[in-house]
Amino acid sequence: MQSSNGFAAGIFDLGGVLVDWNPRYLYRKLFAGDEAAMERFLTEVTTPAWNRQMDGGRPFADAIAELQRQHPHHAELIQAYFDRWPEMIGEVNRDTAAIIRDLREAGLRVFALSDWSAETFPLARRVAAELELFDNILISGEARLTKPDPRLFAMACERFGVVPAETFFVDDAIANVEGARLFGLTAIQFSDATALRATLGSLGVL
Repeated sequence: MQSSNGFAAGIFDLGGVLVDWNPRYLYRKLFAGDEAAMERFLTEVTTPAWNRQMDGGRPFADAIAELQRQHPHHAELIQAYFDRWPEMIGEVNRDTAAIIRDLREAGLRVFALSDWSAETFPLARRVAAELELFDNILISGEARLTKPDPRLFAMACERFGVVPAETFFVDDAIANVEGARLFGLTAIQFSDATALRATLGSLGVL
């Protein structure tokens, strides 16, 4: 079923849109509230670029072992990145979940495309029941590609059986939004659920 403006489906990013993921939830405990030391660790050791390797399909065991060799005095803290990974998950955005439910009730198909390790995503499913709202989910770690690579958008559209011109895409990262737009999707940068609902209303989707 298509909306009045021709949309048949929506694709959502997960982290920062539906699921609150932040390593600080774990490392504040491990650093006993020493914010400065925690931030140095997250920016100099377990960096976003390092985490992105797992999003792209690198096994955690390999990445952790290499990082422990580079920073042996942080070995236990590095190991916790995987062993205690579920503690990095915060709350589900209930307002975003409500939008997804409303889209489904309106007859649209709803999917997820997220940069996420294939090893940790099953753990997220255990704590975020709202992930079951999606008709299908493609994880970058499974595809071994990360956004905004156009090959990942192509893979998602093929798997989901959607046409880019009839599909909107929601992500909080501007680089991913711009990449999706170049690919041919109607791309929306997520700031909060209230603004997203208003944008979808202006598009005639809700």
